[in-house]
Amino acid sequence: MSSATLGAPRIAPGTVVELLKPITWFAPMWAFGCGVVSSGVPLRRSWPVALLGIVLAGPLMCGASQAINDWFDRDVDRINQPGRPIPSGRIPGLWGLRIAAAWMVLALGVAYALGPWVSVTAAFGMLLAWTYSAPPLRLKNNGWWGNLAVGLSYEGLPWFAGAAVMRAGLPDARVVALAALYSLGAHGIMTLNDFKSIEGDRVSGVGSLPARLGAARACRLACLVMILPQLAVVAGLLRWGLPVHAAIVAALVAAQLALMPRLLRDPRGEAPRYNATGTSLYVLGMLAAALALRVAG
Repeated sequence: MSSATLGAPRIAPGTVVELLKPITWFAPMWAFGCGVVSSGVPLRRSWPVALLGIVLAGPLMCGASQAINDWFDRDVDRINQPGRPIPSGRIPGLWGLRIAAAWMVLALGVAYALGPWVSVTAAFGMLLAWTYSAPPLRLKNNGWWGNLAVGLSYEGLPWFAGAAVMRAGLPDARVVALAALYSLGAHGIMTLNDFKSIEGDRVSGVGSLPARLGAARACRLACLVMILPQLAVVAGLLRWGLPVHAAIVAALVAAQLALMPRLLRDPRGEAPRYNATGTSLYVLGMLAAALALRVAG
């Protein structure tokens, strides 16, 4: 008896991978790695745990959140991106939701194995994933709250979890402060990412900040939101007696500022370029700040 007869369609493994969007995994994996580094715990004996945590942050947690988002965006995607796995019918019926739920359970199981702090952090991240995409809250319909949820999920929570799994307990307050600041800065990165879909957002009622404020105002806001938390990081590193690392982060911020005039002149045309350049400088600053805490001990 075939799988189709039993009611289970033949879904290509590549289609499931497409649903989980590997291109989005880098940010939380990098943030988790920064958390590992900032913990100050040597990797010699703990590298298997750190590696499993990186898999949790990217393929599992982020993958599950992408599947959840695509399921609840399926009607909009039929208009804007009909080639995606769910609207195209390559993942038919309720199978998109089933895959999302199964991947979520797998992610939470791995998080539980990594300890209570990681487990709690992962559960909160999954709560954000559902409230971001699913009604009635559907935070993505409000660019202010939606970007905050994504920034926290992509940067702050993985960073916290990376430090927590290495320390097997609550991370240092400085670690928490850096994770929170880089989460806030990521709010601006998420705003830039929304420039590609302004018209579709307006038609479908998604209140992204570019759709709400217009391209020029949203771009100015995004730049400000990205820069201010990083300046706070520089100030924090100086206060903690880490002037060399503060200077490195400050130099990376200066490079971002040098790229912003071009972005501000043409937000919609230059947002992809800035996401490839300025955002790269941003994540290098994350690593520099994490290394600073490792040096500080």
